[in-house]
Amino acid sequence: MTKYGLRARVLAFTILPTLIIGGLMAGYFTFHRYQQLENNLIDQGINIIEPLAIASEYGMTQHSRESLKRLIGLTHRKNSPLIKSIAVFTQDNQLFVTSNYHRDFTRLRLPDGRPIPELTSVSRYGDDIILRTPIQAETSLDGFPLPSDLDPPVIGYISMQMTMDRAMILQYRDTFFAVIMVLIGIAVSALFGFRLVKSVTQPITDMVKAVHKIREGRLDTRVSGQLTGELDMLKNGINAMAKALSEYHEEMQQNIDQATSDLRETLEQIEIQNVELDMAKKRAQEAARVKSEFLANMSHELRTPLNGVIGFTRQLLKTALTPSQTDYMQTIEKSARNLLSIINDILDFSKLEAGKLQLEHIPFSLRDTLNETMHLLGPSAHDKQLELSLRIDAEVPDHLTGDPMRLQQVITNLAGNAIKFTEQGNVDVHISQSGPLHQGKCRLNVQIRDTGIGISPDQQRQLFQAFNQADSSISRRYGGTGLGLVITQKLVQQMGGLIRFESELGQGSVFTFSLDLEVSLLPQADQLPLDRIRGRRVWLLEPDPFTRAALCALLEEWRLDVTLVEPDAPWPAIADQDMVIIGSSQRHGSESVLARLDGLKRRQNRIVLLSSHEPALYEEMHQHGALHCLSKPVNHRKLLHALLSPEATKNELLPAPQPRHIEDIRVLAVDDNAANLKLIAAMLKEMVSQVVVCKNGKEAVHQAQSQGFDIIFMDIQMPIMDGISATQAIRSQSLNTETPIVAVTAHAIPGERERLIRQGMDDYLAKPIDEAMLAQLIKDFAHRRHQSSGPQQIDWTLAVRQAASKPELAQEMLTMLLISFDEVDALLEAAIRGEAPSQEVLDQLHRLNGGCAYSGVPGLQRLLSQLEQQLRDGVAVAELEPELLELQDAIEQVRAEAPRYL
Repeated sequence: MTKYGLRARVLAFTILPTLIIGGLMAGYFTFHRYQQLENNLIDQGINIIEPLAIASEYGMTQHSRESLKRLIGLTHRKNSPLIKSIAVFTQDNQLFVTSNYHRDFTRLRLPDGRPIPELTSVSRYGDDIILRTPIQAETSLDGFPLPSDLDPPVIGYISMQMTMDRAMILQYRDTFFAVIMVLIGIAVSALFGFRLVKSVTQPITDMVKAVHKIREGRLDTRVSGQLTGELDMLKNGINAMAKALSEYHEEMQQNIDQATSDLRETLEQIEIQNVELDMAKKRAQEAARVKSEFLANMSHELRTPLNGVIGFTRQLLKTALTPSQTDYMQTIEKSARNLLSIINDILDFSKLEAGKLQLEHIPFSLRDTLNETMHLLGPSAHDKQLELSLRIDAEVPDHLTGDPMRLQQVITNLAGNAIKFTEQGNVDVHISQSGPLHQGKCRLNVQIRDTGIGISPDQQRQLFQAFNQADSSISRRYGGTGLGLVITQKLVQQMGGLIRFESELGQGSVFTFSLDLEVSLLPQADQLPLDRIRGRRVWLLEPDPFTRAALCALLEEWRLDVTLVEPDAPWPAIADQDMVIIGSSQRHGSESVLARLDGLKRRQNRIVLLSSHEPALYEEMHQHGALHCLSKPVNHRKLLHALLSPEATKNELLPAPQPRHIEDIRVLAVDDNAANLKLIAAMLKEMVSQVVVCKNGKEAVHQAQSQGFDIIFMDIQMPIMDGISATQAIRSQSLNTETPIVAVTAHAIPGERERLIRQGMDDYLAKPIDEAMLAQLIKDFAHRRHQSSGPQQIDWTLAVRQAASKPELAQEMLTMLLISFDEVDALLEAAIRGEAPSQEVLDQLHRLNGGCAYSGVPGLQRLLSQLEQQLRDGVAVAELEPELLELQDAIEQVRAEAPRYL
């Protein structure tokens, strides 16, 4: 909308031009009249003063003041309306005579220093005009005229002051009449303007009212009246619009009625569909519940017998067996582990589908992690006579922070698939870095290349589908569930990466994925003593190009002088202090390696790399002069040890097993399955001094009420009384209210560990029982039990053990933990006041929990784990005030205890 209406615009455009033009003309004529009156007054004054100057000559020459006074007085009286004063001055600017008394005759006098004007001069002083004209002597003193060729001398001058009062009166009169005429013009313009406004705005107002009625729905409204020109056209347009709207309204009403009828029928159908959808939702929820129960039951029912199979197989392998029996038992264990891997794949897939898989965020050594993975994959590649190689670029940082277990799982799945689907050739794993470090993170690129069967374009489209493989014959020929790549893809995506692949049928495949990982500030492994071999010469004979490239990159990174030797070329002259590395492959078999060893002197450090894990082959290589035999892909630490230890013997490769340390503690084991109870009892008897067994929870409660235990291993699903009920009963009234209770269960569904810890358990052990994990649990809890006599937060022995038995590193980790406390203090205060967001508190506690994992503070770590789990379960920060206060106390206690260790 505009600021001014039509009425105001019409009046403005009518009156303003008249006002402006009239004002300009009145101003012009008024100013011109003023100039005219002023000029007339000056002319009258000149006509008076010049004759008066001529008449004053005689009086001046005769010095007759009386005659001059009579002359100028007579002139003043005759022109009194115009003249205020007349004065005669001598040639030396002295007053000679005046017509009347003048209060300030200096106005009439010329300023000092100014000469007498030769002609009449005009000057203004306020509202007065002063005329000055010279008095010239035309005759001499004796009355004779002066010569005409000489200028008459000036003997004085006359000043006359004239008033402009009369002119101003005439000016005011003329101005008054001009204003009257302008006002009359404005009034006439306003009259015509109002008549124009009335003839234009009234019809428009009527039309606006008609449009307003039409807008309100009164579509029978019409504009009436006799109008002309554009107004008549506007009237006809509005009436036509109203008629069209009326017709459209009637048509629309009919359509609305029809649509309402159709909508009513649709709503009835939707209501029926909603009922069906609600029923389908309930069925889906029931199916999801059944699926969860099925997974839990499947995990329990399969892991329970597998626990006995794997456990007793390991126990048998510890006894004296014939080679055939050992091979049979290893086959049984491998088959059971394959079945366990399938179960784990299904459970991992279930976790990923439900979005409940939690990633760790801990520091780790990249090269040690990858070497461990390659070591586990090596036997599978050796069995198929494949070359498995690992190459890590020198610029890739080793100390990273992330989830090493999931990274191992991804590489194991991809490299395992490459080995599975490759009949001959190579499987190469290449790790590189993309770009420089950015904000403490590096972009890690992992490439797994194989020379296997490849994947056709049609098969590639369904490669990442669950429970599916390239074709149905693949499952039968190579085995598997079809879940490996799906789990790998989802794990990479959850870690913030992207996986892609290229493949050509019959030529092999290349799988590539990238991850952004934080660079850890602290080393997670021992520093390699590379200065002891830097600059030494190494002769490398490796037929496989991928393994040769990986070895060359590693040795050059260690700044060794590497010289390549072709498999068919004879040995060059090799110095005694040089080192020789010989690799075997399909083209360069063990016989060729033995021949090459026989061609060397026995003084060099000879290292053989074998694509085999057969002990007999290792023994044969030692007999032919090899000082070190390493399995491919070579572990960088083992290779460095071999390069540093030329005097090592083959006996060092098989160190005698150390006797297991027996903890002097009493342990209670509870399980309803006789085989599992027998197995865990047998394992525990090798680790602890006293073992008590029970078949159900009721017996366990009875035993706990009668005697004290250092650790209790509790099965969950048992008859008579389950493990959770037994745990709660033991915690409430027994001699073991503070005894650590470890849940031993075959349930491995998502969230099971967290659920059991909330129910009162101290830790979780999944079936099949891993002997190393069992030993570590016993060691940790036994150590905590011995330390429980004092309320200490810092367990220095545990801290040193977690720091790879390095006290200096343990002190550095504890110092970093103390520094991280300063970052948490402000957030904890805000959380206690209820001013901190839950997600920020969760993230900070998660980082602090990761730091505690390597600092020997089990109590603080346990408290942080409980708080973190409660926040993940959706508990509000305001409800955790007691736990947060307890956390503050624990932090302060760590600060108080830290100086004695630092």
